[in-house]
Amino acid sequence: MAKKVVASLQDKSKRYTKVIRAVKNPKTGAYTFEEKILNASDAKEFFKK
Repeated sequence: MAKKVVASLQDKSKRYTKVIRAVKNPKTGAYTFEEKILNASDAKEFFKK
């Protein structure tokens, strides 16, 4: 499964990161992409799921 951090966003003292993860559908085998904007510290936890 591919994972990639694409962009960094800043808002005052908090640092945000846009993360994209490819998720494979078990029935069809097709991939869809899940995108979220998270705190930079939460990005690793997002990919562990």
